[in-house]
Amino acid sequence: MKNCVKFSILIPAYKKAFLKDAINSCLSQTVKSLEVVIVDDGSPEDLGTIVAGFDDERIRYYRNESNIGALNVVDNWNKCLSLCTGDYVICMGDDDLLLPGCLEEYIALIEKYPSLDVYHARTAMIDEKGTYIDIVPSRSEFEGVLEFLRHRLEGWSQYVGDFCYKTSALLAKGGFYKQPLAWGSDDITELMMIGNKGIATTQNITFLYRCNSMSISSALYTDTKLLANVETFRW
Repeated sequence: MKNCVKFSILIPAYKKAFLKDAINSCLSQTVKSLEVVIVDDGSPEDLGTIVAGFDDERIRYYRNESNIGALNVVDNWNKCLSLCTGDYVICMGDDDLLLPGCLEEYIALIEKYPSLDVYHARTAMIDEKGTYIDIVPSRSEFEGVLEFLRHRLEGWSQYVGDFCYKTSALLAKGGFYKQPLAWGSDDITELMMIGNKGIATTQNITFLYRCNSMSISSALYTDTKLLANVETFRW
């Protein structure tokens, strides 16, 4: 399967601080059948120069004519999705990292559970210096939607970059579910995709989420986040 499955790694980008590292982590995968789709959301920083520093035809770079903005950031996720050509898709932050065996681990799950529409990575959190600060507990390799939701309600961390979706199935659902600030968007999207089929999770850590003061998760917008939380639980 390694030679017949293509992955699209989406990077809706705005910040340059860790973008080079994020791209490097994609290109360093042991599985080489991939593309990296970067959509620069009109950043005031020079992201194009960073991307131009890579000589790799698997990178596809686009820049929005106008800034979509933090409140509507899911629109940029879905723009990335509309431009991709892979069979499976991962949407990661411009400051996150994939460990080298990430796609290989996903292939193993796809081969074992080919009927699923979504797969999940065990994740570790790192700080701005790349130091590990926390690890999400291990979970069963296969779970149904209620078991997966129970972990989330118990406070287990997860992020949009944790998930690998079958591209055709995600597009059929209308793409990533839009919430302001993407607050709860990953939760709702993943539950839509699990449906009555289930989800499979890697047993090894394959994704690194970077906690930093520049992320939307660290920004204010308190009222907006509260309203988005209400909408997520209502959904």
